[in-house]
Amino acid sequence: MGHEIPYYPSFYPQEITLGFAESSAAPRLFARKGIHAYVGPLAAPKGAAQLAWVESLRSFVVLTFNPASRAFVDARDRCVAAARLASALATTKAEYTVHPYPITPWHDDYVHHGDLVEAAKARVTAGVAAGPALRIRPGGGLAALPASPLWRAAGGEWDATLEEIPLSGLLRDEVTRLNGWTGPPWLKEGWFHAHLVYARGVTDAGGRSAIEETFARRVRGGYASATERLNLERRLVSLLTRGCERVPLGYAVRREAVGDDYSEGVENVGYDSQTGLGSAIFFRTVKLKDFPWNGWLRVAAAARPAAAWNPIAGFSDETGGLVWSALGDAAMLPEPYGGGWLSNRARAVEVSGPVEVPRDALVPEPSTGALRAAAPGMVAQQRVTYRVALSKFHDETKMTVADLVYPYVFARRWSAKDQQVDRATALLREWLAAVRVVKVDTEVRDFGDLHVFLETPVVEVYLRHAAEAAEAPAIAPPWSPVPWQLLVLMEEAVSRGLGAFSEDEARRRGVAWLDLARDRKLGDALAGIAEGFERRAYVPEPLRGLVTVEQARQRWAALRRFRRQHGHWLVTSGPYRLQKWSGDSAVLAVFRDLSYPNVVGSFDRYALPLRAWVAGLERRGDRLELQVEAQTLTKFERSYKIVREPLRLEPTGEKARDTLAAHWTVVSAADEVVLTGRTQEVQGGRLIVDLKGKLPPGAYRVLLALALNGNSMNAEVKVIPYRVAD
Repeated sequence: MGHEIPYYPSFYPQEITLGFAESSAAPRLFARKGIHAYVGPLAAPKGAAQLAWVESLRSFVVLTFNPASRAFVDARDRCVAAARLASALATTKAEYTVHPYPITPWHDDYVHHGDLVEAAKARVTAGVAAGPALRIRPGGGLAALPASPLWRAAGGEWDATLEEIPLSGLLRDEVTRLNGWTGPPWLKEGWFHAHLVYARGVTDAGGRSAIEETFARRVRGGYASATERLNLERRLVSLLTRGCERVPLGYAVRREAVGDDYSEGVENVGYDSQTGLGSAIFFRTVKLKDFPWNGWLRVAAAARPAAAWNPIAGFSDETGGLVWSALGDAAMLPEPYGGGWLSNRARAVEVSGPVEVPRDALVPEPSTGALRAAAPGMVAQQRVTYRVALSKFHDETKMTVADLVYPYVFARRWSAKDQQVDRATALLREWLAAVRVVKVDTEVRDFGDLHVFLETPVVEVYLRHAAEAAEAPAIAPPWSPVPWQLLVLMEEAVSRGLGAFSEDEARRRGVAWLDLARDRKLGDALAGIAEGFERRAYVPEPLRGLVTVEQARQRWAALRRFRRQHGHWLVTSGPYRLQKWSGDSAVLAVFRDLSYPNVVGSFDRYALPLRAWVAGLERRGDRLELQVEAQTLTKFERSYKIVREPLRLEPTGEKARDTLAAHWTVVSAADEVVLTGRTQEVQGGRLIVDLKGKLPPGAYRVLLALALNGNSMNAEVKVIPYRVAD
C-alpha cells in the first residue's frame, strides 16, 4: 500500500523481531546496532551516550515478621523495629527507594494518601528507641545488606524476612489475556496492589475478616460516592499494615534502554508506569528515526519465552505477554501513565443505571454458556453502551457480532474446567447480567477510487453491580481479538485431550499446554478437526441464529487456508501477524488492513510523558491559586530536549496544546476524606481549586497533585493545612 491515501492503518514498524538476550549481552547488541530496545532491567553501561532510558515500578521491598519469633510478639515492637530498619536503610546506597507506605508515587491513587505517606515517613525519621538487633533472613531479589548493629543475617532462628516482591509476579494471576480482557479495572491501583502484598501476612482472624469485608465493598461497588470510596481504600491500607506483621520499606524501579542513535535509533517511545516497555503502548508509538513509518524494529527481552502461545491462558510469561501485545488487540488498554483505561477496540459511549434488562438481551447460562432471552422484569444496576470497532482478521474474514458474543459463552462454559480460566473470568461472571446487540452502523470511507466499508456494532452490557463510571467499561467489554471458530477449535482440542488451555491444567491432566504455533503435532491434529468442521459447516449451538451455514463454511475454510499459508493457527485481529518463529525469537509482520480502526499516530500523545509541579500556592478566600512549572519538549530534527520551566496557562475555554489538571482531596482532622475532585480551571495564569461553600468550619488537609496530559506517574503531592473559620 502506498502513501497516496490519508489513512495508514496500524502502527509505524512494518516488521518487529523479538529475541532473547541476557542483560550482560545487551550493551554489545546496542553498540553494534543489533537491537533498538531492551525489555527488562538494565544497568547503564560505560559510554552509554547513545541510549535513552525509561523508568517504571519494578517491585516492592517488604519486611515480613516471623510469627514464631519470641522477640517480636507485640505489634508495637514490630512497628518500632521496622521503623528503625527503614531509617537505617535510608542512609545506604541501595538500588531501591525507602518508602514506608504501601502505595508509591508510581500509583495513580497516591495523591489520595499523601497525608498518610507523610505520617509514615515522619515515624521513620522521628528517631525510635533502641531495641534488639533484627535477625534477618534474606528473601528473593535483594542484594546483601551492609553491616549494621541494627540487624544481622539469620542463621537458624530468624525474626523477619526482607524481600523484594516483583510487581509482575504479584499480578501474574490478575492479568489476563483471555479474549482481549486485560484484568480488573483497578489493575494498576495502589490499594489493590497493597491487598495482594499485605493481606496474606495478617494472621489475626478478626483483622483478616475486616480486611476482606472492606476489600469486597470496594470491588463490588458498595459505596455511594467518591469520598466513601476513598475512605474505603484508605481504611483498607490501614487495616493491612496495622499490626506490622508485614511492613512496607520501599520500592525498586526498573530502568530499560532504547537506542537513541541519530540515524539508527528509535523515537516516539511510549511505555507504561508499571510494566515499562513490556506494554502494548510501546509497539503502538515507537518508530525508527530513519523511517517516519515502516522500518524493521529489533527488540530483545530479558527472559526466554517459556509459556505456550494460545490466547486463552497462554502468553503468560513476560516475553509471551510482549508478543501478545503486538499480535492481539485488547478491548481497552491501561492508561500508560495513570490508573484509568484507554479505548482501543471498544469505546464506552454511555454508562447508566439501574435499568430494566430488555427481553431481547442475551443471558449466558452458568454452566453451558448457552444464550437465553432475559427474564421479564430483570433489573441491572448498570448499563454500559459500547461502540465496537470491527475489522478483518488475519485470515481476511470480516469480524461480526458473533465474535463479540462468543467470549461470554466461553467464560461460562470453561470456568469450572480450568482454574486459570476460572480466575480470569471470575469478575466478568460475577458482574455480567446480560448483553444486547442494539444495531450495526455502517460507515463508508471514501479514498477516491477506493471505498472502505466499516461496521460498528452498538452493544449494551448489563451489570449486576454498579461501578465507578470510569471503571465500569473495563469489567466486561464485548470483544474478542480472535475469531469465534478459533475458540471453538481450541475447545474441541481440549475436549479431546489434545491439550489444556493453562499450564496448571496441562500439568494436572498430563497433557500438552495448548500452543497454536510451536507445537507442530498439535497443529496437524487441529487441521483434521478443522477439516471436519468445514465439511459440516459447524456452528456451536449458542451462535445459531447469529451465524449462517454459509458464513460458517467460509470461516472454517479461511482458517484452514491461513494455516496452510503461514504454518500456525494464531489468527487475530491485531496490528501484527506472526510471520516466523524459533525457540528464542519471533518475527511479526504488520497487518495493513484498511478497516483497522487505529492509524499511524493514534497513540502518539502517550510518547515522552511530561511532568508538572506546584511551584507556588496562594490562598485567596475559599480558593487555592496554583503557580505551575512543567516540563516542555523542544524538538530539532531527530533530537529533543526536555526542560522544566514556568508553564503559561491559557484561560479556561481556550484551546491549549497541553492538558493540565489538578487532582485534589480534602481530609478532615479525623482523617476522613470529605471532598475530592479534579479541576482544569485557569484564571490569571493560575490553576484554580475552588472550595467555596463546600466545607463546614474546621481544620483540614488538602492533598494536591498535578497531571500533565494524563501523566500522574511519580507525581509530587502537596499536603496543605486548610482551615475554615466559624
